[in-house]
Amino acid sequence: MRRSDIHAAESVECLNRALNRLKDIWEEIGIPEDQRLQRTDVVRKHIKGLLDMMIAEEDSLRKRLMSSIKSCRKELDVLCSELQLSPFEEDVGRTMLQLEKDIRSRLEVMMKQKSQRVKELKTLSKQDRELCDVMCSVPFCIDMDTVPSLEQLDSYRSYLKDLTKEKDRRHGEFVGIKRQIIVCMEELDQLPDTSFERDVVCEDEEAFCLSNDNIAALQLLLGQLEDRKTENELVCNSYRSKIQELWERLQVLQEEREGMSDHMVQSRKKNMDAVKTECRRLDELKIKNMKNVIEAIRTEVALFWESCYYSLEQRRAFTPYYDVDYTVELLNLHEAELLSLKKHYQDHRELFEGVTRWQESWTLFLQLEKKVTDPSRFNNRGGNLLKEEKQRADLQKSLPKLEKSLKAQIDLWEEEQYREFLVNGQRFLQYVEEQWELLRLEKEREKNERVRLKAFIYGSTPNSTLRSAFRGTMCQSPVLRLPMSASKVSSALTICVQAQRITFFIFYFYGLKIITIF
Repeated sequence: MRRSDIHAAESVECLNRALNRLKDIWEEIGIPEDQRLQRTDVVRKHIKGLLDMMIAEEDSLRKRLMSSIKSCRKELDVLCSELQLSPFEEDVGRTMLQLEKDIRSRLEVMMKQKSQRVKELKTLSKQDRELCDVMCSVPFCIDMDTVPSLEQLDSYRSYLKDLTKEKDRRHGEFVGIKRQIIVCMEELDQLPDTSFERDVVCEDEEAFCLSNDNIAALQLLLGQLEDRKTENELVCNSYRSKIQELWERLQVLQEEREGMSDHMVQSRKKNMDAVKTECRRLDELKIKNMKNVIEAIRTEVALFWESCYYSLEQRRAFTPYYDVDYTVELLNLHEAELLSLKKHYQDHRELFEGVTRWQESWTLFLQLEKKVTDPSRFNNRGGNLLKEEKQRADLQKSLPKLEKSLKAQIDLWEEEQYREFLVNGQRFLQYVEEQWELLRLEKEREKNERVRLKAFIYGSTPNSTLRSAFRGTMCQSPVLRLPMSASKVSSALTICVQAQRITFFIFYFYGLKIITIF
């Protein structure tokens, strides 16, 4: 039994005892029956009114609880919908008070969640607007009048994180490009002209709009400035090259050259003006020293003729080279020829250098081939013999490879030039073949000579002939010898002849100076 039921039973019992006590008191006093009825009715009414009032209060509490539960349920349903959560499920068997408490607690939690989400949405939106102002971008698409879901907030945060990174990247790019623009403008002695240039150079970095269009405009401006700077450098370098040539041709003193040292490095406007002025001065000086300048150019022309392997006919084709009437027109012709030769050499530099490399390798190869028959090579001091043999073997392998590469380049050159590639008036590849053929013939001649020499040595040769062949290379011993018998003389003479044959062979083949002592 519940304690409340026990209390109720005790209340009824207490009421009955009270009524019985009143009844005893009334009996003892002698209250008449009609008055007893009146007084009993007053007690009843009083008790009934008190109970009715208590019942009304408790019923009012019940109704308030029901109303609160209904209201909370309604709010809870709305919040679940706004927060995109599943509906609240009530526990079975809960009383009104427990249910009302559970619903109210749940409602408070969800209202707190709603408040937090709305607050975070406002914070993110503010951050978004600030980034959009800086980057001139479109705000994140989200309904500000509704409560965002957790997924929407996560997506918003991720978007702003990426946007912040992009903003930092663009800001870093802007700062880097701005510095380069300032450097270029300083080198070009140029001030910001347009409003955009002033915004870039003069305004606060944080106030610059980092839109894609502005970044593209920045890159375009930097590109234009760099192109202008490159153009200035090319112009200045052209002037400098001309100045260097004229200095050499006119033999300008070193003291005068040092006065232009700063302008020969930098390419700012003042440097360009300085090199222009120097060029004009040297041009005027060149006119005054026409003969010396033309002779200097002719020296350069001759060097490039050599480098480009011009034949005698090709050189004679430039008739102004032999003109002695030193005029401005003659100077211009020589400068044009020199410029053409330089361009021709630069366009085919790899080919000309390859030919030079082949000639140097071939000359070294011939020297090493010649050393094969050099008797001094057998001294082998410092391992030279092995080094020379290895070098000769390497050249014997590398020369054909180089010739093959040159052949491909020469074919391409002849196809572009519509003429044969000549070296000293002869087709280079034909010249190469002739050199190999001459080497082969020389080796064959030496081989034949060695064969004839062997036949001569081991054949029947008079002693007088041998002695005449050794004239200047043999000497008689001054020591006196006792006379020998006929047989001993014959044996000694036979040994001497054989020794002479061998010595003659060594002398002829290796070029040695042998002193034979008899």
